[in-house]
Amino acid sequence: MEKILIVEDDETVLNFENLELSHEGYTTVTAVDGRQALEKFEAEKPDLILLDIMLPELNGIEVLRRIRKVSQVPVILVTAKGETYDKVNGLNTGADDYISKPFAIEELLARISAVLRRSKSAAPVQTQILQNRDVELNLQSMTASVQGNSISLSKLEFLLLKLFMENQNVVQSRSQIIDAVWGKDYFIEENTVDVYVNYLRSKIDQPTKTEYIKTVRGVGYMMVNQA
Repeated sequence: MEKILIVEDDETVLNFENLELSHEGYTTVTAVDGRQALEKFEAEKPDLILLDIMLPELNGIEVLRRIRKVSQVPVILVTAKGETYDKVNGLNTGADDYISKPFAIEELLARISAVLRRSKSAAPVQTQILQNRDVELNLQSMTASVQGNSISLSKLEFLLLKLFMENQNVVQSRSQIIDAVWGKDYFIEENTVDVYVNYLRSKIDQPTKTEYIKTVRGVGYMMVNQA
């Protein structure tokens, strides 16, 4: 049976959802705040996430936005009754569906079943792979290789390489990189970008003795694609 990550800070609601979904045969994992939700998402690889919007640490929309950078796992948002803005914002951010509190368990189960069914029918037949000469990035397995040899990447390095691979020959400013990799609401010094670019260069440019990631003075960085 599918694994569902339940993210809810209200203990009564969390216990209710956990009990009912377990009774229906789903494997359940729980989280009580936004940061814990991201940790459980990475560790547990759920088939679906039931995500409350109003959460401590990080709200549900921010959790969803970060998840959508790396995964298309189905997400059902749990919203307060009448909160139209949250529903629209959530759907625009990439939610698959939403349900408003209070809800009947029958409605929740129906929505979960429908979203899982759509997800399975829409599953890609082919693995999505990005390539630039001898560098290959597998978006499905979140792995990378250089000249056929697997390389180890941290999550931030993966997101940075993904950004470059998706925008080859297009200059990315440091602020654009921060927004795409760390998030618009995340404050870091711009020189942190330089540090992570150097990490990537050590794993890509140095072994191949080829300049993949070019510094554009006064602007930022660009991954070049040329023979």
